[in-house]
Amino acid sequence: MNSGSPEIIATLVKYAVMFGVFINVAPIMNWVERRACAYIQDRPGPNRVGPLGLFQPLADAAKFMFKEDVTPAAADKLLYLMAPVLALLPAFTTFVIVPFGPDLTVGGRTIPLVVAPVDTGVLLFLALSSLAVYSLVLAGYASNNKFSLLGGIRASAQLISYELALTLSVLAVLLPVNSFRLSDIVAWQQAHVWNVIPQILGFFVFLVASFAETNRLPFDLPEAESELIAGFHTEYSAMRFAAFFQAEYTNMAALAALGVTLFFGGWSLPGVHLTGWLGAIVGLVTLVAKIGVCMAVFVWVRWTFPRFRYDQLMRLGWKVLLPLSILNLILVAAMTLAGWL
Repeated sequence: MNSGSPEIIATLVKYAVMFGVFINVAPIMNWVERRACAYIQDRPGPNRVGPLGLFQPLADAAKFMFKEDVTPAAADKLLYLMAPVLALLPAFTTFVIVPFGPDLTVGGRTIPLVVAPVDTGVLLFLALSSLAVYSLVLAGYASNNKFSLLGGIRASAQLISYELALTLSVLAVLLPVNSFRLSDIVAWQQAHVWNVIPQILGFFVFLVASFAETNRLPFDLPEAESELIAGFHTEYSAMRFAAFFQAEYTNMAALAALGVTLFFGGWSLPGVHLTGWLGAIVGLVTLVAKIGVCMAVFVWVRWTFPRFRYDQLMRLGWKVLLPLSILNLILVAAMTLAGWL
């Protein structure tokens, strides 16, 4: 066995672990969203397929597999087929730079518990996540449907507007750490304090921008059923629609993973310093638990707040969040120079 084989095997194992976590986000959140919606609206929700409706996601998956897959006659078939694939690619690659535990020593080798321990971790995450907008624009354009096209145009304008504020809130976290590695950000928070405390303003900007980036209520203008039927995926059905469905929830989980890593200590717990296999297991469970709390907030907000008008959405992005993110960046820079962070 050559010297590179253990690293390759370790990388594949780490990706399999993270992929196994994120691939199950959509079916689990499908059930959680329906049950939470029913609870908030005082109705039963799914309760027929399995106990408490727990097997409902399996029934939905079977339905998607056996439904007729229709391609509109006037659609641009190549782009139409590419869009769902492009939606999944960023969703299943962004989490490769998220650390999920302390470094693990196996056979004298130190294995960082992150799939891709690259020096440009945060920049790579932002670059990969920004590719998601191409799938929405392609789906809207290629469907040859005016409602889909409007949804795609809305998606592109919305994501560009809110990516600026989100990126600036992320940059503020990097200033005191002086590193792009998410593992270094986690280590800094272990040594000092969770970033959500000194950078509460930046966290607020990141939180609101995350809702807009994932097209979730109250920022789901690219879909907006009351106006655009289903927006950019109006003409999609069967497994192609399921691909968009999977990508939405996986993107939510990936942004939640980034958020908890930047502001809530990632896989670490205050005052707890574990190493070895126990540290790896506890770290992964802790990260998944924090992501679960964030996903619950996504669901609660969806069924609590009404949708913004489009002009309100754009005004909030450019006139409120962007100035706040710039102010937060200046404050963090000043605190860093003063030695307070």
